[in-house]
Amino acid sequence: MSRASVSSVTKEQPSPTAHPNPRSVFSVVRQKVTTRHGWLGDYDYRWLCLPSLPTARRKQPPFYGIDDELPLVLALTSGLQHALAMLAGLIAPPIILASSLMLDSDTSAYLISASLIGSGILSLVQLSRIKLWGGYYLGTGLLSVVGTSFATLSTANAIFNAMYANGTCPSTTAADGTITRGPCPDAYGMVLGTSLICAVLEIGLSFLPPRVLKRIFPPMVTGIFILMIGSTLVGSSGIADWGGGSNGCQTRPTSGIYQLCPTVGSPHALPWGSPQFIGLGFLSFVSIILTEIFGSPFLKNASIIVGLAVGCIVAGAAGYIDGSTITSAPVITFLWVHRFKINVYPPAILPMLAVYVSVAMEAIGDITASAEVSRLPVEGEDFDSRIQGGVLSDGIGGIISALFTVTPLSVFAQNNGVISVTRCANRTAGGWCCVFLIIFGSLGKISGLFLAIPNPVLGGVTTFLFASVAVSGLRVLSYVKYTRRDRFILAAALSFGVGDLLMPGIFTHLFDGVKNPNNGLEGLFESITILLSTPFLISGIVALVLNLILPQDMPQQDEDDEDVEVARDLEIQVPEQERKI
Repeated sequence: MSRASVSSVTKEQPSPTAHPNPRSVFSVVRQKVTTRHGWLGDYDYRWLCLPSLPTARRKQPPFYGIDDELPLVLALTSGLQHALAMLAGLIAPPIILASSLMLDSDTSAYLISASLIGSGILSLVQLSRIKLWGGYYLGTGLLSVVGTSFATLSTANAIFNAMYANGTCPSTTAADGTITRGPCPDAYGMVLGTSLICAVLEIGLSFLPPRVLKRIFPPMVTGIFILMIGSTLVGSSGIADWGGGSNGCQTRPTSGIYQLCPTVGSPHALPWGSPQFIGLGFLSFVSIILTEIFGSPFLKNASIIVGLAVGCIVAGAAGYIDGSTITSAPVITFLWVHRFKINVYPPAILPMLAVYVSVAMEAIGDITASAEVSRLPVEGEDFDSRIQGGVLSDGIGGIISALFTVTPLSVFAQNNGVISVTRCANRTAGGWCCVFLIIFGSLGKISGLFLAIPNPVLGGVTTFLFASVAVSGLRVLSYVKYTRRDRFILAAALSFGVGDLLMPGIFTHLFDGVKNPNNGLEGLFESITILLSTPFLISGIVALVLNLILPQDMPQQDEDDEDVEVARDLEIQVPEQERKI
């Protein structure tokens, strides 16, 4: 996008004008809190809050750039919208990880609080643009927020499965073969320690020129990574929770505490896939759709929370909610209330390195989208410095988040939709978003409330959320020209990714024939198995390698040759009888 086009777009709507003379902080604050303009400005709050009809057309409010003067009420409401839009993506990963490790309710609630607080603190760093040496920066200087990476969630589950399989984490096997996992908080500490040292890779990547990163990670590679991350989470967590739970009850064992979901002692426990569970999840899902059709812009930005709220109200009235997690949760909490033994799990190093490569790719795409919706150029030195600062902030955030007892945090894409709807890309709104997140995380009862959400309600919402991630991958793939080379790379990558997704255990016994391997070799085998067993990792690696080694298509190949080849591919699908006709 050229500077001229950006300027013309910005002029379409009136924007707030900054005072030409610099003022003291005191005078700015006094003007904000003592005048109507300082509180409300010229923004149309009726447009923001009133419900809309699908056929209605309303005049849009002015656009607020990243450093424009912003009214206090608009800053607060925009910040709250960003926080609400992020909530589901921030609370789902710790709930899923805690469920995988069978952690107690107090620890699980703490993980939710730590995720919210860590996201608020590190988002402040990403919002800034601190100048370093040699033209390097820390942070994007955009309204960019961070949250738990879904790539980490998928990989961590594969690592936990390996730990339970090799005896690192405790488990018991019943006479009928049902495996019951025991609590394993040390596994969480191992993931934190491993992610801490692997974050150095993303820090190193941030100092590469953006053109080199784009050459290594083109839309073909990035799109496959994101598509498979979303697809994996829909199958392993979203739909499983929608049916009643993903803690082992989805296999419908004939004995043990997981005969019913979520456990036999839970309120209204039922077999996995019962119509009551499906109905609760469907209610949450439909609530999201109805909010998108009829809701105000404010509610549309918080549609995921609306879905959770509607589902919880009905589930509570029907007696499906266990309030013990709310009762036991502390009123006030903060980081390090619960601590974990930081350690390194050697077989997890290679998978976590791949995760940070994926996180860097996601950051580049999300920062580009943030710049676009903020009406800033997406080319040139200024944009390249924002990419560099954002990736560096992500890498350093990987180290800090581990010290915060939180799995790696990376740039979130949810806020871009909020910017587009509210027409407010101001960093002040981002600052208030961070304040709200820290407040939500510090109020322990809120974390206890999130933990009490029934699995079907959470599953109905997270299925939509994870599917949105997959759609983001498809959108990135739409930038691919789909030459013969591109189609070959995509087919090869999805052969592994989709195959692994549909038949998860295919690589589990790959090294069973190796007799008496030493500890180092056994760790290497386990690391390779984790890589091969994680669909987005194996498909992304295949795409990355093929993109680097396959020669580019001949530049003189014209469009007619492309059209003939596409027509030939389509012709293969036509039955012989139709071709004769």
